[in-house]
Amino acid sequence: MNNYLIIVLSAYIFVVIAGYWLDYLNLSHLKKHGNKIPPDFEGYIDQELLNKTQRYVIENTKFNFVSSLFHNAILLAFLFGGLLDSYNSWIASLKMPFIVSGLVFFLILLYADTVIMIPFKWYHTFVIENKYGFTTTTMKLWITDLWKSLLITTIMVSFIIATGFFIVQVSPGLWWFWIWCFFLLFSILMMYIFPYVIAPLFNTFTPVEDESLQKGIRELMQKVGIKVKSVFQMDASKRTKHTNAYFTGIGKVKRIVLYDTLIGQMEKDEIIAVLAHEAGHWKKKHLLKHLIVSEIIAIIVMFISFNIMQKEGLIQLFQLKESTFFAKIVIIGFLGSIAAFPFSPLSHYFSRKHEYEADAFSYEMTKDNKSMINMLVKLSKDNLSNLYPHPLYAAFHYSHPPVLERIQSIRRKNP
Repeated sequence: MNNYLIIVLSAYIFVVIAGYWLDYLNLSHLKKHGNKIPPDFEGYIDQELLNKTQRYVIENTKFNFVSSLFHNAILLAFLFGGLLDSYNSWIASLKMPFIVSGLVFFLILLYADTVIMIPFKWYHTFVIENKYGFTTTTMKLWITDLWKSLLITTIMVSFIIATGFFIVQVSPGLWWFWIWCFFLLFSILMMYIFPYVIAPLFNTFTPVEDESLQKGIRELMQKVGIKVKSVFQMDASKRTKHTNAYFTGIGKVKRIVLYDTLIGQMEKDEIIAVLAHEAGHWKKKHLLKHLIVSEIIAIIVMFISFNIMQKEGLIQLFQLKESTFFAKIVIIGFLGSIAAFPFSPLSHYFSRKHEYEADAFSYEMTKDNKSMINMLVKLSKDNLSNLYPHPLYAAFHYSHPPVLERIQSIRRKNP
């Protein structure tokens, strides 16, 4: 193993260990502070539920640690143990057309990863989630979901791969730009396709029956300037007891979806507060800002990747016998995961900032910080969320502010 490869391996191990260290900090912080019931949660949770939350967080962290260890061991064996070289040489020896080779190369890796992760997904769903009262799915439905997801992923990934490699063939000097354009258009297209084509394959969507809730939602959205096309409830309860709500649609016309679990556990004013928060993201153009920043980063990454892949440095670095475009993509992706690690806090910082802005907007629209706070308390209680994450762990992993900080911000700005 050459010196440069040792540096790459060391960098990856450092990133992995840093992630485990953050997990350790988070659990230590939870064990130290997690037995105190916050004032805003008094009357909603008791010591028994707080202890249950602590056990849930600890068990999930330990599970993720074992899963991550297994995944990292396979990845390191594949990249540094000669498996990538053997696999890459085998694909090259088949002498298939460029696009077909790419499809075979990446689909086999996709299926292998899916098979490897099945036991972990099963354990998390039917052992951990079931133990803490979240799982409502059946084995039959779980297997059906797995096959549907794999089929849909195969179709989408095959389309992306075939189109991307076709672009590489027809525009070898400018493919980085045209593939970036393709990904951008595909992402926008999926915003339209997902709610009408993909989501109904997994869930049933029916109009919200509560006319008072429907009216309250439409009045709020009219005040914000959003045209509501439809308000649906989704049968999330057939799989889980977790709660959620979301908007779909581009522009001012929105389709609003509420989990039936959310409707069953929240009061009307609390649901209105949830949607006012989501409307705040739209009004403040958070999604548009995120898209612009993401695409600027994406085109820079594409250009850098293009220039790196023009040379044989990656192939020589990993000592591969055959130089293929596909192996270079795998290596670029691996190196990119290392380079992205130190930027996680910056990305999550702006995401949390947007959440604070959306909370403030929710109060501006409803003048009801009590319902917003009650909603956050209930969401945290019902989902057994960690009330005491370590600040450094939150900086690297939390796209939303920790709930206690969020509640304090709502009280401070909107007393």
